[in-house]
Amino acid sequence: MGAVLRSARPLQLTLAVLKPDAVAHPLVLEAVHETILNNKFLIVRTKELMWRREDSQRFYQEHSGRFFYQRLVEFMASGPMRAYILAHEDAVARWRSLMGPTKVYRARNTAPDSIRGAYGLTDTRNTTHGSDSVASARREIAFFFPEFSESLWYQQDEPHLRCGLARYDAGERVHSLPKAGRTESS
Repeated sequence: MGAVLRSARPLQLTLAVLKPDAVAHPLVLEAVHETILNNKFLIVRTKELMWRREDSQRFYQEHSGRFFYQRLVEFMASGPMRAYILAHEDAVARWRSLMGPTKVYRARNTAPDSIRGAYGLTDTRNTTHGSDSVASARREIAFFFPEFSESLWYQQDEPHLRCGLARYDAGERVHSLPKAGRTESS
């Protein structure tokens, strides 16, 4: 499943979320997962979840009062999602580039091979969410994966993963270290 990532530079983490419109369509869900692997992202964690309206309101509180806020809150609580912690050199920028522009019309015209260009339906139902900065990634990963210790991961797992020791586990749908190199954060 794609070549193993080897990096001279430290890996960066980002959050990727496949929204309810993507999860509702198994072929889209699988195509986006394959896109992640084919672009040599390491999948550090993944989980499926269903938000209540309150979860959606908390996550998007920075957009409260904007014209799209209510529509976005309702949509994100409308069905299951899949969240990922992805690792790569410049993971935030790479993931955002793969996603394409937020507005689907723009994505279809300027980045038709992007995830949103290929699968997005509307500006709200645009298939995926991604962190827009390292600081946002840190905050969003903690929101979706409160059990994950970023500092422990950087201390114990990242140096080994950067050297290409990651193995993709198709059953678990994540990359991990071989048993001898595995730590508590894995």
